[in-house]
Amino acid sequence: MSWKNRGVESASKGVVSRKWTLLLCIGCFCVGMLFSDRMSILPEAKSISRTRVDDEMQKLVSGCDPKINGEHEAKDIYGEVTRTHDAIQTLDKTISNLEMELAAARAAQESILNGSPVDDNLRLSESIKRRKYLMVVGINTAFSDKRKKLEDEKGIIMRFVIGHSATSGGILDKAVEAEDQKHGDFLRLEHVEGYLELSAKTKTYFATAVALWDADFYVKVDDDVHVNIATLGATLATHRDKSRVYIGCMKSGPVLAQKGVRYHEPEHWKFGEDGNKYFRHATGQLYAVSKDLATYISINQHVLHRYANEDVSLGSWFIGLDVEHIDDRRLCCGTPPDCEWKAQAGNVCVASFDWSCSGICKSVERMKEVHRRCGEGENALWSAEF
Repeated sequence: MSWKNRGVESASKGVVSRKWTLLLCIGCFCVGMLFSDRMSILPEAKSISRTRVDDEMQKLVSGCDPKINGEHEAKDIYGEVTRTHDAIQTLDKTISNLEMELAAARAAQESILNGSPVDDNLRLSESIKRRKYLMVVGINTAFSDKRKKLEDEKGIIMRFVIGHSATSGGILDKAVEAEDQKHGDFLRLEHVEGYLELSAKTKTYFATAVALWDADFYVKVDDDVHVNIATLGATLATHRDKSRVYIGCMKSGPVLAQKGVRYHEPEHWKFGEDGNKYFRHATGQLYAVSKDLATYISINQHVLHRYANEDVSLGSWFIGLDVEHIDDRRLCCGTPPDCEWKAQAGNVCVASFDWSCSGICKSVERMKEVHRRCGEGENALWSAEF
């Protein structure tokens, strides 16, 4: 091939290559423009889609009546709170029943270990559900043959609360046993009687009572105090819906550090400087506690501290607990004419005594007179409904 021919062929191939290159560039440019347009459209479409959804949601929300929605929401919340409250109450009752059964079992075990006979009521409580009473009252009572009727018709348990003498099986113990066999109105405690042991007796009383009887309230009354039983029952019945209540005439007397005086407190230093007062607590002549608190005392009796004064001890056991203190001055009226005037005005007292004697002064001689002038009436108890 000649030099000329090779030159023409090379020139021709160069022209073709330039044409294809130009076409390829134009094609790439078009494809790129098309792709760019497509990408700019997609976000716009997504934006439009979201905007439409937001608009539709806004229409739905704006179309609802806020007042109706609020009412529905309030009803739902109230219903949920009510159901939760009911569930908590049911749980509290279940726990209280279990604690009470535990206390009864412990009392039975202690009776067996001490060699004492187990009460028939306590035996029955292990196998069947016990009857519910309004209150158990540890008081000096003269009901005798009417005691059973009081329990059956009014749900009120009345008992003399007494322990043993220092000489077990002595003359005093035999006299109490003979009296108990005749009337059946004693509650015998595993406790040695003594003035300085009143705090221990209080613990033992509540522990024993809550093990023997299932009641709403457990009451302690001194034997030289006049009590209107129907008025007491009506007063306690108004607090039945409260689980942890401590009812009495609340006071806060001075802590007596001087030795040899009445109500001397050997542990006065625990209450701060000289001249300080006790915390609020019910006066010891009469007070009542709900079942939950009596059960608490029963379960924790071995670790509850005892002060010299029984009423102070009881108040100290509830310090730090979620307990409602109810100060009811009808539980500490004076003897005539105080309680008499109040009865004539229609405000019958629950209990009457003389503060100077911490009970009715010369109670054996004056009790009938106080009852005549301050009593609620012979038919008040039997006609009462709690």
